[in-house]
Amino acid sequence: MTEQRIPEPVAGFIEAVNRHDEAAFLDAFAEGGAVDDWGRVFTGREQIKGWSDNEFIGASGTLAAEEVEVSGSTVTVIGDWRSTHANGRSTFIFDVDGDRLARMTIREG
Repeated sequence: MTEQRIPEPVAGFIEAVNRHDEAAFLDAFAEGGAVDDWGRVFTGREQIKGWSDNEFIGASGTLAAEEVEVSGSTVTVIGDWRSTHANGRSTFIFDVDGDRLARMTIREG
């Protein structure tokens, strides 16, 4: 995996997550955006918020990026995830749509 600077909007998204800014986290997603958390898919602002309240922002999550790869409109970040819900090296795959995230997929790092 190639290491490089994290492009926007992913960099801003990670900053929002690390400061536990729920509004900025939710606003990062395009209308109809989705989160795929190990095969569980949450689509749209309300479903993403419900998931995040328990497992992401609500769990005081932080991501320390270690590796980044950019391929077209897909940005893959591998890093150390820490929260009150789950911990460990994880892979975050972001499908970018303009200045928003169309999808974030989380899987084992």
